[in-house]
Amino acid sequence: MKRTGGAFRLLLVVGIVFLAGCAGAAPGEQAPTGPDAGDDATVEAANGTVEVHYINVGQSVSTLVVGPGGETMLVDTGHYDDDGEHVLAYLRRHGIDRIDHLVVSHNDADHIGGNAAIIEHYQTEADGIGAVYDSGIAASTRTYAEYLDAVEEHDVTLYETREGDAIRFGAVDVDVFGPPDPYLASEARNENSIVLKLTHGETSFLLSGDAEDDQEAYLVDTYGSELRSTVLKAGHHGSSSSSSESFIDAVAPRAIVVSSAYDSRYGHPTEEVLRRFADRSIPTYWTATHGSIVLVSDGSGVSVRTQRDALTDPLTVRDGEPIELGAGDDVVERVRLGGDPVDDGSGDGATAAADTEIDDTDDESEPTPTDSAAAVGVAAINADAAGDDGENLADEYVVFENAGDGPIDLSGWTVADEAGRSYEFPPGFALDAGATVTLRTGSGTDTDTDLYWGSGSPIWNNAGDTVTLSDADGDPVSEVSYE
Repeated sequence: MKRTGGAFRLLLVVGIVFLAGCAGAAPGEQAPTGPDAGDDATVEAANGTVEVHYINVGQSVSTLVVGPGGETMLVDTGHYDDDGEHVLAYLRRHGIDRIDHLVVSHNDADHIGGNAAIIEHYQTEADGIGAVYDSGIAASTRTYAEYLDAVEEHDVTLYETREGDAIRFGAVDVDVFGPPDPYLASEARNENSIVLKLTHGETSFLLSGDAEDDQEAYLVDTYGSELRSTVLKAGHHGSSSSSSESFIDAVAPRAIVVSSAYDSRYGHPTEEVLRRFADRSIPTYWTATHGSIVLVSDGSGVSVRTQRDALTDPLTVRDGEPIELGAGDDVVERVRLGGDPVDDGSGDGATAAADTEIDDTDDESEPTPTDSAAAVGVAAINADAAGDDGENLADEYVVFENAGDGPIDLSGWTVADEAGRSYEFPPGFALDAGATVTLRTGSGTDTDTDLYWGSGSPIWNNAGDTVTLSDADGDPVSEVSYE
């Protein structure tokens, strides 16, 4: 049974030993925020929105969250081999002068590598750290010892954090789903990661640390549909020991972020995991090729912004070109997950992506009225094939209709999903006035009324996707989203 409303346990640090103590400051007590907690640009950029920054830190992970009122949370701090250099540089570049909440998902050295340096910097050169949240399972590494020494030296409040706790973060709900009490799997650090779900309006983000098979199974059994989130950070850098089918299905994300190195010696993200994502048609963003990834939520939808415009099809994401660590490129909006376009006045270099407005209706489109070709639009979408989607690909389809007065040549036109997978209409194919054509996902023989994508796995995500129809010049003609 899950705990609810649990109290944080204040940890008193002596050397590298955790000692259970009495509660000090109020659990999750909100540190001062507003202009005094960071520069005006950062506060203005976050007004009415939540920003989730997946920082490109190579074979590691670090996630910055900026709340609607300028509140800040940093989850993990990168690899021990750079002592937090890349994370600190990123925080400075974005004007983060205070960390209200420093969350340590677990104490592996590739997640706490910058802890000591970041505590030192913010406690001596900036506006401080409100509190540190730790799973409470120790490690026998120098990196861990240095982290605890910094906590003790600078008298930073340190809480042992378990499921049922809730970190107060302004208007954003932050639920703690792990680690459980008692711990799982002989107190293995990965399997007892702090797991957070951040909810802002109708959008949510699940940060699963390095949770593997045992913890994921526990989360599914304990929380079930409560895990459902707009975006999932893949567990354990895309390892095959994480992101199980049952866990992905419970979360049902619209997009997935993987944080690992391009040339990971562990092969992250693994082909096995990417296949699981592909089977569910989930767009996948990888810090190694997309660079730092910034998701901006206004409560109704999420703007996905990346430094590079890289592949998002899980089966081809590894074919993208690597981006160097520490690259200072601005992020640019690539896609919108639900809702209306975000207008947040961002000062972080984010750029609106398109003049095309996404229509969220299920069965209509609003073609751009530029010429007669705009009369072609989406008439119907059947994303959920009867039975097993993977075995009935011909029953997953999109229907296009020519509502104009004359035939339209669709040679070279393309159809794409949110993951960037694309189908091209065959040469010489024309759609008569008033006629429809059904584009089926599987394989078959093309006719005047039925075309076949030829895919060996589902294309359209049952949980929601966007159908984009573009003409032979690559200009969008119709864009329809469904949920």
